Amino acid sequence: MQLENKTSVKQFQHDLLTWFKGNQRDLPWRQDQDPYKVWVSEIMLQQTRVDTVIPFFNRFLEKFPTIEALAIAEEGDVLKAWEGLGYYSRARNLQAAVREVHEQYNGVVPNSKAEISKLRGVGPYTSGAILSIAYGKPEPAVDGNVMRVISRIVASYDDISKQKTRVKIEGIISTLISVEDPSSFNQGLMELGALICTPTSPACSICPIQKHCKAFEEKVQLELPVKAKKKKPKEKKLVCAFIKNAEGQVLIHQRHSTGLLASLWEFPNVELNNDDHIEKQLEVFLRNEFGIQTSIGKEIFRVEHVFSHLKWDVTVFEVELLSSVKKINERAVWISDLDIKAYPFPVSHQKIMSHCLKI
Repeated sequence: MQLENKTSVKQFQHDLLTWFKGNQRDLPWRQDQDPYKVWVSEIMLQQTRVDTVIPFFNRFLEKFPTIEALAIAEEGDVLKAWEGLGYYSRARNLQAAVREVHEQYNGVVPNSKAEISKLRGVGPYTSGAILSIAYGKPEPAVDGNVMRVISRIVASYDDISKQKTRVKIEGIISTLISVEDPSSFNQGLMELGALICTPTSPACSICPIQKHCKAFEEKVQLELPVKAKKKKPKEKKLVCAFIKNAEGQVLIHQRHSTGLLASLWEFPNVELNNDDHIEKQLEVFLRNEFGIQTSIGKEIFRVEHVFSHLKWDVTVFEVELLSSVKKINERAVWISDLDIKAYPFPVSHQKIMSHCLKI
């Protein structure tokens, strides 16, 4: 899987770079080649659309403008700044790795493949992106857009969901990448995949590398790339309590420090054992977990949220507190409507907050 000769490789580089330099989007992380900014943007862009990332990136950099600022920040503040982006392990891994850079590399992001790859959460794509975009090193940076573009260029029917295909494509990029301008080359491939060589209805008629594309030549561009279908997300039904005390404060609790949505805050909820007596299941949970006696009222809200592997179906009940609170779970707090905004919540519980508190 490669282009036919050196002449075509040079022409491929020229055509791609010329197009990119004349058509690239004006994105905030392209204002300079600061390795920290490149790093933050690439982590945010994983599994997230560019338009969604832009405001988050700007706010995050305003709050944590340097390696040191992020390294010394409280995790809760970082999660709050990340709130709404999802995949919160990205934020935790980013901060952990930034702390390594701050402590072990004097705040300077490593510029070698061996060193940067040791950092937490920095895989082959992220390391390649930082090294090529920020440091101008000819390292491949293979994301989903790039895999689609290259699969079509060489008319490969290899399944791009498999690691061996990614490795093979990294090898192809290594033979194609512009040594003179690897930053623009890698960004050009990504941009081409985002704007022209899209998953459906690729704009082949205006593609700058159409003449290099074997899939276009063979009229199979719509068949490529090949990607195995994901398994249907597992469904979980949960029941959730919206409960206030006599002072008008709302009960929230913090998730455990590991696992899904680690350390985020949410309204008390529990997975249902079955569809029977869900109010009773909630009542028992609140008594056992928080030591409170309650009366379960009416259903007031319902929200669904889909993760990559999981689907939540959450039913929210209005709950009355029947007795004064003597003991409460150590990870739980009663919080006012004003103060609750400072706590990081997952998207599903942001929706519950918005509906129940009108904020």
